[in-house]
Amino acid sequence: MSSFDLSEHTHRRFNPLTGDWVLVSPHRAKRPWQGQLEPATKERIAAYDPDCYLCPGNKRVNGDINKDYQGAYVFKNDFSALQVDSPQFEQSVEEPVEQLDPLFQFETVSGVSRVICFSESHNLGLSRLPEKAIVSVIETWCEQYQELSETYCWVQIFENKGAANGSSNPHPHGQLWASDKLPTLVCEEDDQQRAYYSQHGCSLLVDYAHKEIAAKTRVVCSNDDWLVVVPWWATWPFETLLLPKRAVSRMTDLSRDEKASLAQILKELNVRYDNLFDTPFPYSMGWHGAPNADTTEPHWQLHCHFYPPLLRSASVKKFMVGYEMLAESQRDMTPEQAAERLRQQSTTHYLDQDHRSQDA
Repeated sequence: MSSFDLSEHTHRRFNPLTGDWVLVSPHRAKRPWQGQLEPATKERIAAYDPDCYLCPGNKRVNGDINKDYQGAYVFKNDFSALQVDSPQFEQSVEEPVEQLDPLFQFETVSGVSRVICFSESHNLGLSRLPEKAIVSVIETWCEQYQELSETYCWVQIFENKGAANGSSNPHPHGQLWASDKLPTLVCEEDDQQRAYYSQHGCSLLVDYAHKEIAAKTRVVCSNDDWLVVVPWWATWPFETLLLPKRAVSRMTDLSRDEKASLAQILKELNVRYDNLFDTPFPYSMGWHGAPNADTTEPHWQLHCHFYPPLLRSASVKKFMVGYEMLAESQRDMTPEQAAERLRQQSTTHYLDQDHRSQDA
């Protein structure tokens, strides 16, 4: 009988950040790049779209007019998921009986939702923005986090890129949702990191980063301050985790140099993503740092998740269905194979490569 091989045989991998497991079935797709690759469109988008409600000077859906902005631009979400003036619930004996039942619990939540346009350019996402402009985005994230965390215990910074991941507008933008309750996944990460620190006396993700640097097999790219890996427990085909190399609890703890190197690695990762299938790579990405209320304990490590759905081409996606909805997450190619695919990609954007070849 052959010996066990992670790259060949079915196994489960543990996610120490959430306590979940993922089923890995590498024999189902030993060469995940095989099969038909749909041709990608390489149409160049204009820098300004008069019909875009996020471009400078244009009218938004609610009738407000955007400023004629340059660089990052923040405004209140016209369709906010969180409401600052949400009334507090007060229990009374006249309320329906289910509101007294532990099987029908609920709680009120209040907060704010904001939109951040990354720049005035309708056609420049993080993969094609100049690094200086990405630093401006990072600075805006930090400013917004600092302001909102004075009132709310959680500030979620995130981006849904591409229609495949729920973006309602192609203008490069992200969102900031602040709430007075800790979200479910954040509570899970808090519990797991706290337990690890209590047992080992050091940060889970700092330890993890050092071990990934030593192993190298899942590292996509790195610089002096940052590391991008396809995590050991990755669920999505080309999922990545962006980590500082030193202990950093919150984005506002970053130095000027670390923000500059963060801009560099964000751009590089996004270029590698776009080059993988010659298409603007859709994903949901978001930052997790120490909750505002947690001001003294050092178990939290800042990190950023990237969850892209594409599997084989610009149009072939991974879906969470069947077994994954009813049992647990599952993937075919291993995280090591995914990391190798991303490492193989050029750090020059495919549109710029085409432009250079046309100029030549």
